[in-house]
Amino acid sequence: MKKLFYPAIFHKAEEGGYWVTFPDLPECVTEGDDMEEAYGMAVDALGLALIDRIKSKEELPKASSIENIERQEDGSVVVIQFDKAEYERKHNNKAVKKTLTIPEWLNEEALAMNINFSQVLQEALMEKVGIH
Repeated sequence: MKKLFYPAIFHKAEEGGYWVTFPDLPECVTEGDDMEEAYGMAVDALGLALIDRIKSKEELPKASSIENIERQEDGSVVVIQFDKAEYERKHNNKAVKKTLTIPEWLNEEALAMNINFSQVLQEALMEKVGIH
């Protein structure tokens, strides 16, 4: 899964600010005091809704085409991006202990050079999975 894009409707709130809904994710609603805050909250809300569905092994809804969304007098359609890798990096940094096996000679060479094994493994794994 690379990046997903879902349309959101930014509604002007009577008391000021915006409230945001997602036509494809009825449970996903948020708000903000201004457009910038509402947009940031929409990104987070979309991430939470999609991750919840992924963890529950639910199929993700297909994103509606913005041309098919009914125009609303109090709202504007804005497309919100969800990047699962970025979301996971931001919200799931819990350390996980791994046991690995390497040749003894390599271990001794690395120790002599004060190499941080965890850092090297993280960098190699990020390169391997295409995260830079």
